[in-house]
Amino acid sequence: MSADRQWRRDEEVPAAVRDEIQRAVVLHGRQQTQGSDARDIAVALWDGDELIAGGWGRTEFQRLYVSYLWVREDRRGQGLGGDCLRQLEAQALRRGCVDAMVETLLDDVSELLEHLGYVCMAHIHDYVPGFTRHIMLKVWTPRD
Repeated sequence: MSADRQWRRDEEVPAAVRDEIQRAVVLHGRQQTQGSDARDIAVALWDGDELIAGGWGRTEFQRLYVSYLWVREDRRGQGLGGDCLRQLEAQALRRGCVDAMVETLLDDVSELLEHLGYVCMAHIHDYVPGFTRHIMLKVWTPRD
């Protein structure tokens, strides 16, 4: 090992370096596949100047990947989460997506997703102590 090499750990690794590692891993993965067409996708709902709900993720390989879906706590239970998801789905369908994937650690969210047409493809009990990770998929057009 060169005398100039040194390991840095934890707080010694700046956020920009962590971001670069993430970009490099994603780039490497995409180079292994054919036809990556990744595009960010987002929706936000405002009430005047206040953000009350939103979601974002990406579309890639004809799939909507929902990374985040959020409703402000005092506005939950009014159907806004489902509305946000339907907005993302509509955009994804216009982009040619044939299915959508969402992951959640919350049982009540997985039940909501099932109500909206998603099917649990896998779950990992105690993924985080006391929580199950649900991997949900909604198919609009079956893949060959």
